[in-house]
Amino acid sequence: MTRVLLAEDDPTISEPLARALRREGYEVDVHADGAAALDGAKENPDLVLLDLGLPRIDGLEVCRRLRAEGRTIPVLILTARAEEVDTVVGLDAGADDYVTKPFRLAELLARVRALLRRTPVDAVATGELVRIDSEGRRAWFKDHELQLTAKEFDLLRVLVREQGKVVSREQLMREIWDTSWFGSTKTLDMHISVLRRKLGDDAAQPQYIATVRGVGFRFERPDPE
Repeated sequence: MTRVLLAEDDPTISEPLARALRREGYEVDVHADGAAALDGAKENPDLVLLDLGLPRIDGLEVCRRLRAEGRTIPVLILTARAEEVDTVVGLDAGADDYVTKPFRLAELLARVRALLRRTPVDAVATGELVRIDSEGRRAWFKDHELQLTAKEFDLLRVLVREQGKVVSREQLMREIWDTSWFGSTKTLDMHISVLRRKLGDDAAQPQYIATVRGVGFRFERPDPE
């Protein structure tokens, strides 16, 4: 059974959310502070739902420590702080996605399903610079293994799979976030920015992930150095 770790200190949120997740068939472990959440993560849950405003250790620090330990568990942040700076900080800490409070339950469950989705495909190699093992969910760039969050990995996998072709924003939102595009793709743009940084790509003159204005993105075919 798929296990979800829910770290939320407000019982008016955690209790109904845990019930909803269990109705969806997930096993749910609820923790009310960051230290307990870190302990619970040692049991290797399949996904972490993480409130930013946790006592003892806040959600951002919990996320940073999980990533510092090399854990690639998908992390979905719950936050009442919708400002872009907080979102960027959360993604830089290693979160895969975020939902702002108050949230619609149907949307949150869709985000959970998207993060948990695994699409096994054959390993992809692009020359000698980029290699992706989809089943192992690992990626290498210039023989150096990339430390990617679940969303970053899925984004890179789709772009590399379609290398040389333009992948529309609509396709990326649908395939990776399991949602229709309603005009704002700020989350996608921030993930592209972080992924470029991890590839050492220059946003002004990208070598690998090119922006096609008004359409989407294209992963260029890299030539081995």
